[in-house]
Amino acid sequence: MLNKMSMKGAASMKQVDVAIIGCGPAGLSAAINVKARNRALLLIGPKLCSPSLHKAHKINNYLGLDNYSGEAMRQQFLKHVRDDGIEITQVSVAGIYPMGDIFQLQIRDSFVEAKAVIITTGVSGGKQLPGEDEFIGKGVSYCGTCDAMFYQDKIIAVSSDGTEYEDEVEFLAEVVEKIYYLPNYEVTATLPANVEIIKSKIQKFTGSARLEVVELENGQELQVDGAFLLKEQLPLAQLITGLELADKHIKVDENMSTNIAGVFAAGDVAGRPHQVAKAVGQGQVAALSAASYIDAHK
Repeated sequence: MLNKMSMKGAASMKQVDVAIIGCGPAGLSAAINVKARNRALLLIGPKLCSPSLHKAHKINNYLGLDNYSGEAMRQQFLKHVRDDGIEITQVSVAGIYPMGDIFQLQIRDSFVEAKAVIITTGVSGGKQLPGEDEFIGKGVSYCGTCDAMFYQDKIIAVSSDGTEYEDEVEFLAEVVEKIYYLPNYEVTATLPANVEIIKSKIQKFTGSARLEVVELENGQELQVDGAFLLKEQLPLAQLITGLELADKHIKVDENMSTNIAGVFAAGDVAGRPHQVAKAVGQGQVAALSAASYIDAHK
């Protein structure tokens, strides 16, 4: 039931009641509860929903499902969603933009409109690189199809977390002069001739008014005009402007509401404890709150 959105189908604007970003326990719980309220939904998630649950050896504290492996529990959750006829769209969200009574989600080179948004992206294990925050919008970007034209005929570096981003790399290659490609996986596909694969990781971004140099762990210094970090989870501050955070989590109230009306959050991204039972419960609360919010704003 997984469906990868095609970049070629970007012309039409999809409209839903609730967009759910993330397909871990909180996102899946939110999805089945939004569906139960007869609301149109879009569930967006990576190829592997909930890597942390997938890796868990045993889950002993989830009521009624004791001594399950994390993967067995994950499969049970996914089966429930599939049985409800809910598809998971495998695509990255580049940004969420409040537009009056609706939100526009930028998904690569297309947009989706939603009346409410539930963020269930979990917590990112990665830390921001030195200089990353300083050069966001000044050379550092997270969406190839969104920002490619700013780098027409220029030299860029691209770091990628998986094969699902190779279509963005190919798109960028059509626009820029050269790409230094830094994949965090083993590349098997044949990429365009102007893509040079370097088996190293970015260590630091440096420059003056704009990004000028990408320093690598192997000691190389790449002279570039820009850098793209293609990964599953954006920094929360980049996902939606003005979102209030607390201790690197999204700040929510008892209804899972954020400081932005119509935006809700649930699961690990909404704070500790990072537990499956808590995530499932919060996903349900967020779904009910989103449905009530839509009813109140008809």
